[in-house]
Amino acid sequence: MTTANANETGAAGEPATGPLPRPTTWQLDADASAVTFSHKTMWGLATVRGKFTDVNGTAEIVADGTAHGRLEIGAASLDTKNSKRDQHLRSADFFDAAAHPTIVVDVTRAAPAAGAEVQVTGTLTVAGRTRPLAVTAVLAGASGQEVTLTADAEIDRADFGMTWNQLGMLKGPAHVRVVAKFLNSAMA
Repeated sequence: MTTANANETGAAGEPATGPLPRPTTWQLDADASAVTFSHKTMWGLATVRGKFTDVNGTAEIVADGTAHGRLEIGAASLDTKNSKRDQHLRSADFFDAAAHPTIVVDVTRAAPAAGAEVQVTGTLTVAGRTRPLAVTAVLAGASGQEVTLTADAEIDRADFGMTWNQLGMLKGPAHVRVVAKFLNSAMA
């Protein structure tokens, strides 16, 4: 199952400011965005941390104030600072990056909720398997020129066929954190 929780505060503790222009299209600012992950290993004694360095995306805010969009993450771009481990994570035991080069987050609806929260629904496709996704994100900053969302999720890798687990070394779900900064396409 794929679930997520919102962060409790936005960037610098600031709430979103004012209504966003609509309809508008937005382009992900890859340099100011990040997709990071952590996973317990060695029977829970160590945590492997990493990031994906190839992240792209678009979004559109429609007339009713909701949004939809897509994030594309290069599966082979993962970096844990250990080349042998990264090579194994890119293999068919995990992300199978050769056969499935892109991890895709398709957001079918993002709707404002209480405070700075945004309820996000859609799908997550990893290693060729697609599963429903429900995330509570936080609008960490917003203006007519840029929007930043943050979200944390616990992802069960078995949902995506990643069942390799030598001697039971891997425990529990992976924690994924997304910081997505979008720029208004009309202003770019």
